[in-house]
Amino acid sequence: MAEKVFKLEIVTPKKIIFSGDVTSFSAPGVVGGFQVLKSHAPLLSNIAVGEVKLTDVSGNESRYSTSGGVVEVHDNKVIMLAETAERSDEIDVARAEAARERARKRLAEKSEKTDIDRARLALFRAMNRLKVADQL
Repeated sequence: MAEKVFKLEIVTPKKIIFSGDVTSFSAPGVVGGFQVLKSHAPLLSNIAVGEVKLTDVSGNESRYSTSGGVVEVHDNKVIMLAETAERSDEIDVARAEAARERARKRLAEKSEKTDIDRARLALFRAMNRLKVADQL
């Protein structure tokens, strides 16, 4: 298995979410999702709101909800600098549901003061968190 292993770091402004050896990493690129395996060509990509998946050296898959960021792949090392990243089993479902309802309410009000783009993005992030937590 060691011949298929590469290093991965997932970092947010608040903490290191993951640091270790993996055999697979996939992310939601802004122009389409992509997967990284050992010996991947160098890559620099923006990532969008979506789901990040990794497979560790034991074959265990972990899923994360992310709200965007940047991924760099170089010399069998992947670094993901994410705005946010939450592991699927650590997502606060009640908080995500409340955020979804707040965003839906703001979009339904159609007030001149409502920032529609911001409300849509908040709704999209909340729904992504619920999807990754297997609640949608």
